[in-house]
Amino acid sequence: MPENKIKNNQENMDYYKSQAALLLAVDCIIFGFNGESLEILLIKRDFEPHRGKWSLMGGFVQPNENPDDAASRVLKKLTALENVYMEDCGIFGTPNREHDERVVSIAFFALVDTHQYEHILSNEYEARWFPLDDHPELIFDHDQMINKAKRKLRTKAALYPLLFELLPEKFTIPQISALYECVYDIELDKRNFSRKLLSSGLIIKLKEKDKESSKKGAFYFRLNTAIYKEKIMSFLRYLPSWSVED
Repeated sequence: MPENKIKNNQENMDYYKSQAALLLAVDCIIFGFNGESLEILLIKRDFEPHRGKWSLMGGFVQPNENPDDAASRVLKKLTALENVYMEDCGIFGTPNREHDERVVSIAFFALVDTHQYEHILSNEYEARWFPLDDHPELIFDHDQMINKAKRKLRTKAALYPLLFELLPEKFTIPQISALYECVYDIELDKRNFSRKLLSSGLIIKLKEKDKESSKKGAFYFRLNTAIYKEKIMSFLRYLPSWSVED
């Protein structure tokens, strides 16, 4: 190898060695809907610092994986959840966000139907669902991560059928109205909401009824995926007092 090339390689190695080391982590914000309200999935931290405190699910990115794969691995390991909708929603790298090490974390949010997954949560990490607006105090900057994920959820739900990831395959109009109220923090005129939703063509009525909520029962519906992107914005303009920038 030519002498000048050896010298350049050594300079490159010295340059990298001179840089401060940091750890790259992922944290998972898991939103769930129980049919009435939004929930967040939390675990108890099993190591110091903050052992026994409530936390988002997280872990470090390994040398042989990208952050997306790391988030999926962490989620499956800690909760047994897999093949759920997930995407990144921000990078959190304030120098003092963790006390002992310099850690930069990429936050991901996922959407699940809590009834579908409530029976497979890992007991080892004490994974539990909590109301989104009434959960325990969290470590580090995890509350900021949740708020960022909520804003991203609102923005994305205005363009794509993300909220239906929180619903069963068949759902009732009261369920979807409750979901929109939770996500956008609004109060809907239920009768007008039902009328607008039915006239939009976004959902298809089924013959079955949900008899658990009332004696009369409410008809089940499913999403009309064929026209969702075409119709969703005109429907969302009907919703009062919300903004994707809130």
